[in-house]
Amino acid sequence: MPDSAPTPPANEPVPHRRRPRYAGKNPRRFEDKYKEHDPARYAADVAKVIASGKTPAGSHRPIMVDEILAVLALQPGEVAVDCTLGFGGHAREMLPQLAPGGRLIGLDVDPVEHPKTTARLRAAGWGEDGFTAVRSNFAGLPKVLAELGVGGADAILADLGVSSMQIDDPARGFTFKTDGPLDLRLNPHRAPSAAEWLARVSALELSVALTENADEPQAELLARELVARRARTPFTRTLQFADAIRAILQAHKRRHDPEPDDDAVRRVFQAIRIAVNDEFGVLDLFLRNVPSCLKPGGRVAILTFHSGEDRRVKRAFRAGVGAGVYTGTNDEVVRAGPEERRANPRSSSAKLRWAVRA
Repeated sequence: MPDSAPTPPANEPVPHRRRPRYAGKNPRRFEDKYKEHDPARYAADVAKVIASGKTPAGSHRPIMVDEILAVLALQPGEVAVDCTLGFGGHAREMLPQLAPGGRLIGLDVDPVEHPKTTARLRAAGWGEDGFTAVRSNFAGLPKVLAELGVGGADAILADLGVSSMQIDDPARGFTFKTDGPLDLRLNPHRAPSAAEWLARVSALELSVALTENADEPQAELLARELVARRARTPFTRTLQFADAIRAILQAHKRRHDPEPDDDAVRRVFQAIRIAVNDEFGVLDLFLRNVPSCLKPGGRVAILTFHSGEDRRVKRAFRAGVGAGVYTGTNDEVVRAGPEERRANPRSSSAKLRWAVRA
């Protein structure tokens, strides 16, 4: 039997181990970016990351803040709802405008990030009287308002899609830049995961999802080949799945076609994420509920990030104007300005639409 290292006595102090050396200015692995995860301690380093046009790991930069505040036109004493609290960037700007006497209700379905953001806002001085945190999908807004005894909101904001915190963390399975479980759930406690959904979806269902959720031009090919490949090896990891998509497109590339890039991989991940979380179903229900959740003259603003979302919001708002439910909506979509797009590339695809309750 080989000799083993002696165990130190229980009362002997554990030797100090130094933190691993910081891996350059911009470490590649999410787990190594400890400076970005501790902005209070490493403010200068985080500032450099932001100045370079990147979002610090574990955080999210709010998009079109000034434009949203102009649309919502918040006043002291009003009640507002942030339906997608996320990192709390929009909420931090909304809260001072509601004070004194106002209230912000912050919803989020993510059980991982919601308590973190609630703690940050509490630490910033926003108590229960001014800020109420509720973990809920925004489709359940009528029930939330009823349980809180709120007859209607003066302003409602919804920032759709996923947050930077979710995208950047490999453990959540939203990114294929680094390996992680093929999950893609906004609420990781609710089945199915992306891996489970892919294991049972038919080729036709997958093709429809790729077309409707991401406008994928190679939907039929990818669906057919992915279903065939899963019979040999189930898809369980993000890099494994991304490699399979690339291999399919490469194998079916015609002589004069350009080399496949990762745009198709992004579209497939987006389509499956939308399907797994039933994002369009949730959004359609939310849009039907919004008018009954607003006071007369109340304002709603919605940020979308791809055509499937934007079409639904545009149709709902215009139909509401035609039916007399809303007094107005924007005909031309509002986009982030050039300076914001340069500083925060993730704002480039954002579209802002608004409506005013009759």
